[in-house]
Amino acid sequence: GAWVALAREEGYDIEVTDTPDLTSTKQEADVPADMWACHTAMIEGYVVEGHVPFAALAKILEERPKITGIAVPGMPHGSPGMGNDPTARYDVIAFGGDAGEGEVFYRAGL
Repeated sequence: GAWVALAREEGYDIEVTDTPDLTSTKQEADVPADMWACHTAMIEGYVVEGHVPFAALAKILEERPKITGIAVPGMPHGSPGMGNDPTARYDVIAFGGDAGEGEVFYRAGL
């Protein structure tokens, strides 16, 4: 819930659907298993997996790359909703489309 609250503070209109079957949700969204995190969002046609920083979200919406989505695998400390430390370092990975199996899309904390 912390990431959702922060997203709302950033001005995103968020609708939450709780589901006991996270596996199906992630598989239907084509999120590679090694990139799974605690929640999956759909934003303007992109899949957003996990505690993605809002700078990366703004970047994907501005650049509109031909990818399926972006992910922050796991739950890194300091990511939005996990301590919110702007100096935390972790990668946001693009997947699907032109990104194939995954490539760094954004580096947080750099």
